[in-house]
Amino acid sequence: MRPSRFFHAVYPKASGLYGGIKHRCVRDQKNIELSNMIKYYNQMQNNIYRLFRFHITLFSKIAIAALLFFFAAALTDTARADIYKYEDNEGVLHLTNVPSDTGAKYVMVMREKRILFQPQLDVNKYDHIINKTADKFKLDSALIKAIIKAESNFNHRAVSPVGAQGLMQLMPKTASQLNVDDSFHPEKNIEGGARYLRYLLNLYKGNLSLALAAYNAGEGAVAKYNYNIPPYRETQNYVRRVLSFYRSFSGN
Repeated sequence: MRPSRFFHAVYPKASGLYGGIKHRCVRDQKNIELSNMIKYYNQMQNNIYRLFRFHITLFSKIAIAALLFFFAAALTDTARADIYKYEDNEGVLHLTNVPSDTGAKYVMVMREKRILFQPQLDVNKYDHIINKTADKFKLDSALIKAIIKAESNFNHRAVSPVGAQGLMQLMPKTASQLNVDDSFHPEKNIEGGARYLRYLLNLYKGNLSLALAAYNAGEGAVAKYNYNIPPYRETQNYVRRVLSFYRSFSGN
């Protein structure tokens, strides 16, 4: 008799126990292998996730940097004016780019974006009109040119969201007071804007910054703040931009 058969015959219970132990060993070995496979899979998954997260983070940083660069570049060539709305006591809705009423609750509804500067733009196109008008109203032609640059970027068909028109962006009411019957006509618009600028310079005794602030925000806004530049971001930026263009066109 073979020893194994003898063992099973003499010790049948032990034989069954041995078989069970052997079966469990095989099952436990399979469980260990499966557990190792699961651990390996989880480790691979974690590695892939960390790698993916690194690339996403890197991509986000690059995208944000590119966006900031583009935004900063755009700011050098554009001017923005905030447009606000408010409702008065009678329920009438008002829109303005100059929030001058301290008792009103203004809500920003949009940003006005001026025309982008175009390198191919002919900034000397209206020089003959500007020079003639400057002589007429005893103004520096570079100053008129600077205002045109800031207001319309030399686009005689420009219309702002609040209705200002033409090269020097005359509001219809202001144009009417200045006897300008066509704000889109370059010569008429420039003459009207120059006449208004001369009036403002005389009003503020030659103070150019106040004259520019009033050109942008209105005489009432300047008077309201004790004849200082109103604390409106759009107006303060406007004065700085016009003065910067003025120096540029003057060759200073």
